[in-house]
Parts: sequence; structure tokens; C-alpha cells
Amino acid sequence: MAAIQLVVCDMAGTTVKDDREVEQCFSEAAEQTGLSASSEKVVAMMGLPKKLVFQTLWHDQIGRDHPDYCANVETSFTAFKHILETHYQTQPVAPTIGCLELFAWLKSQGIQIALTTGFYREVTDIILGRLGWNQGLSIEYIGSGSSLIQVSVTPSEIFNTEGRPAPYMIQKAMYKLGVVDSKTVVNIGDTPSDLESGIHANCLYSFGVTNGTHTREQLAAHPNDGLFDSLSEFQEKLAGLLS
Repeated sequence: MAAIQLVVCDMAGTTVKDDREVEQCFSEAAEQTGLSASSEKVVAMMGLPKKLVFQTLWHDQIGRDHPDYCANVETSFTAFKHILETHYQTQPVAPTIGCLELFAWLKSQGIQIALTTGFYREVTDIILGRLGWNQGLSIEYIGSGSSLIQVSVTPSEIFNTEGRPAPYMIQKAMYKLGVVDSKTVVNIGDTPSDLESGIHANCLYSFGVTNGTHTREQLAAHPNDGLFDSLSEFQEKLAGLLS
């Protein structure tokens, strides 16, 4: 097995603590704009680009050919962005259990860290700034061996803002960091779309963590290379792979 060069981590629910706050932001925006959005539907789409969630929900409610479809999507998405950004600007933001320890251990092993997300760039920057994870990142969101993370990628940097479950954010992270072999990349996230993106990118492993938006039972229904209760347990797995 080739040495692991890069670990790609999701943000909310994986490296950033999420006690269903993002789901609540979706629900508030839906309620404000007359959109029907059950918890089950919203949770099933966690990890996807956020505008796509509203496109899907409005398609289900009125159909894509309805004359108000595009305007309704924009209205709901605009409301969501305001609610979401206000939340991350004003409420506590914290790493998940084991996250900072994992980052430190990966650095000690010479393994690069990429953060990918379903969030658009503006809210991602708020979160990175609140946590101090933006320290040492360039204008292209590329860091160095001394920065906490080495690259941040959002759907905003992908053509047509296509995020997960497509592999493009992982591939963009690889390109920015000069990683050419996907079999030296490990992916981890807390949603089915996270898992699927790693598989589509042909990563060495695409793992799931179950302390985010989805339970072990929910994630187990989707192809994966292993599920962990926390990033601490994930780190133990990686250590075993490298020994």
C-alpha cells in the first residue's frame, strides 16, 4: 500500500460540532418561505451543496416547470444564508471530539489535511475564522506544513458549484496540494454524500463518523470502508494502517 499523503475531512458534523443546528437553519428558512421540508428529507440531503437542497425541495413541492420555481428557490436560499451566517457569527463554534488531536497526529505523520464541505465559501470562511483554522492559508486557501490545515475547498470553487456526491472537491484538494494518486487519499465524513464522494474519487478509503448528522444504522446502509464513533477512533484506525 502506498503511503497516505492526504486525509480529506468534512466540516459540519465531522470536524465541526453540529448538534442539528444546520438542520434547524434549513427548517427556519423553509418555514419563513412557505416550503415544506420534513426533518427526514433535510437530513437525507445533509452534505450536499445547500442550494441544491432547496432546488430539490421546491421541485418536490411545485415542480421544476412551475413559473415560481426559480424565484422560490432563490428566496428560500437567501433566507437560509442569512440564518446560517448569523448562527455561525453569533453562536459557539467548536471542533468535534478528537478533531484537534487528529490534526496534530496527522501533522506529526507528515500527512496533509484538506477540509471539504457542502457550505458555500462565505459561511465556510466564517467558521474557519471563528476556529482560527484559517491561519496560514493563502488567498487560494492553501496552507503549508506549519498551518493547521493545508487546503479548504467548497462547492463555490467548483464549476457550476457542484459539490458532493461528485468527486470534484476531493480532486480539487488533491490538485492544489500536488497529490496525484487517489489511492494515497483517505476521506471521512458524516453523511451518505460524504461517503459517496470518496468512493467516486477512488480514494484508498471512504470512512464515516457517526457523531454527526447520521447514525451508524443510517450510514451503514450506504457503501463505506468503515464507520467510527468519533475522530479519536478514526485516528486509531489510521495509526493501525501505518504501523
